[in-house]
Amino acid sequence: MARLRAGRENAAGFMRDFRNFLQQGNVVDLAIAVVIGGAFGKVVDALVSLVMGQLLTPTLKSLGIDQINQWPAGNFSVALINFVVISFVVFSVMRTMESMKRKDGAASPEAATDPQLLLAESAERLAKALESRQI
Repeated sequence: MARLRAGRENAAGFMRDFRNFLQQGNVVDLAIAVVIGGAFGKVVDALVSLVMGQLLTPTLKSLGIDQINQWPAGNFSVALINFVVISFVVFSVMRTMESMKRKDGAASPEAATDPQLLLAESAERLAKALESRQI
């Protein structure tokens, strides 16, 4: 009986920890990023295949190859170009986000202040408000 109760408590603790983990929000953000990343990868793959197919069609036809995938290094070339395009887009997005953070940091110097100082200021304001109401 005691073993059964201990098993239930462990399962309840596990589920509680799992629920807290899910509620942190990072899991949902990660799941959204994975879905968007998968869709973006497919779009880039189609774009690269289209562009590379159009650019290399004359060369491939002269070699007697109908599609880039039939070329010995065709799949590798497409994967490498996909990687470069995706890396460039991710770099561009991250660079834009960093520049926006820098602008926000320069515009609001209060954001860079010490949290303990902000807490002390809040406590002082609260004390003054309580004194003025004579509570």
